[in-house]
Amino acid sequence: MLLDPVILNAWQTGLLTSAGLIIAIGSQNAFVLSYALRRQHAVGIASVCAVIDALLITVGVLGMGLLIQQYPLFLKGALWFGISFLVAYGCMALWRALFPHSLQVEERPSITFKAAIITTLAMSLLNPHVYLDTVMLIGSVGGQFHGVAQTSFIVGAAMASIIWFYSLAFGAHFLAPLFANSWSWRVLDLSVCLFMWWVAAGLWGHELL
Repeated sequence: MLLDPVILNAWQTGLLTSAGLIIAIGSQNAFVLSYALRRQHAVGIASVCAVIDALLITVGVLGMGLLIQQYPLFLKGALWFGISFLVAYGCMALWRALFPHSLQVEERPSITFKAAIITTLAMSLLNPHVYLDTVMLIGSVGGQFHGVAQTSFIVGAAMASIIWFYSLAFGAHFLAPLFANSWSWRVLDLSVCLFMWWVAAGLWGHELL
């Protein structure tokens, strides 16, 4: 079943869409990286970020899928919203690649494990972009799939988040110099641009069929 082209395509689409949205210069990544460099609560912080993403992705995909099933006309709107957003996000990634920046990791004071978890929850759940990315965008893309393929999409999208945040937690000392280099972000953003456009092209091809 795992080799079924439809299921594999759904998993791959979820993985790439989620990865393209997560891998970016932002406060959440800087927060995770800063405490990972200090070897302070890194696994706990990364776990909270990954779990929140997985839950919101699941809610978004299932919610959008339900709306699409109940209101067939909603399918076309959700599809074109997803395509438009992916193309626009790809353009923004291309712009960042042309005019790169680096991720500045601030020195942060030592905090207790409880304070670290509460801060992570606040930084994740009070950030409106989190809901736009996970519930709206990933939900719109994942809502196009049904049954096992939809589950496969959710797994792929959640895996991207898990891999990314645990990579930050365990590989901070290796990744920090790369993130401080604008050329590394240039290559990364160009890859994100291509990923986003590839997913958008796949959805557009699905619309033409």
